[in-house]
Amino acid sequence: MTTLQSDIPTAGTRKPGLRQKVATLGKPRKATYVVLAIFVLGSLFPFYWSFLVASRDNGMLTERIPPFVPGGNFFANAARVFDTVPFWKALANSVIVSGTVTLTTVLFSSLAGFAFAKLRFRGRNKLFVFIVVTLAVPTQLGIIPLFIAMSELGWAGSLAAVIVPNLVTAFGVFWMRQYTVDALPYELIEAARVDGCSMIRIFWNVCMPAVRPAAAILAMFTFMMSWNDFLWPLVVLDAGNPTVQVALEKLQSGYYVDYSLVLAGTTLATIPILIVFVLLGRQIVAGIMQGAVKG
Repeated sequence: MTTLQSDIPTAGTRKPGLRQKVATLGKPRKATYVVLAIFVLGSLFPFYWSFLVASRDNGMLTERIPPFVPGGNFFANAARVFDTVPFWKALANSVIVSGTVTLTTVLFSSLAGFAFAKLRFRGRNKLFVFIVVTLAVPTQLGIIPLFIAMSELGWAGSLAAVIVPNLVTAFGVFWMRQYTVDALPYELIEAARVDGCSMIRIFWNVCMPAVRPAAAILAMFTFMMSWNDFLWPLVVLDAGNPTVQVALEKLQSGYYVDYSLVLAGTTLATIPILIVFVLLGRQIVAGIMQGAVKG
């Protein structure tokens, strides 16, 4: 009896338990911070180098040991960008195109994703498979027939030729459908139907709040892809009505390339992407954390 009592640990002599071990294992080590810092610096260095070259003249690229401190020529180089190409108009065109494409892609993809995930109709699976298969078709294959169609409609040279073909994407439909399957239970839809909600109201008041993190991620990627799109705007738009990427190409189309001028324009073109990321960053983090909790 005495031996049994001595085997029971008292409050003062209790050994470290599982909770303390888990807490110790959960603390990040210094090596983790070092690795993360290296990745962060490696990711930010291209942006810093672009700003560094944009703040100096083209001669710094020929120096044996280039300076790593920004110079004072950034605003002068930025002014030359606006004088060389219609950069204000290019920025406005890219904002219009990217903003419109982002809004329509998120809206239509969410509608289609909700329909494919939660509604029952004939041919649903076959139609969804067909949409996914279109992801394997290279975009370059459709440029010629698409340009002919835009010319027949009289849209060649206008922003409509860039916006209309990208109102919705197959990837957006696939992304929203996969997220809606797990994020929106059937019980919520049935409860909304019992309350007398129409299907559109169910989508707007029940589905959209549930899939908001996925919609934010899709909006960010769509804006980035539309903002960085170069080939199709180069083909269909006129030289006097460019987007940002086409305008940047005009900066380096001469025999002599002034990289300080080109990278000044590149730095200016990166600012809207950073603004969109800051605005949607909270929703993106929420979506990632929600997926981690589900996993």
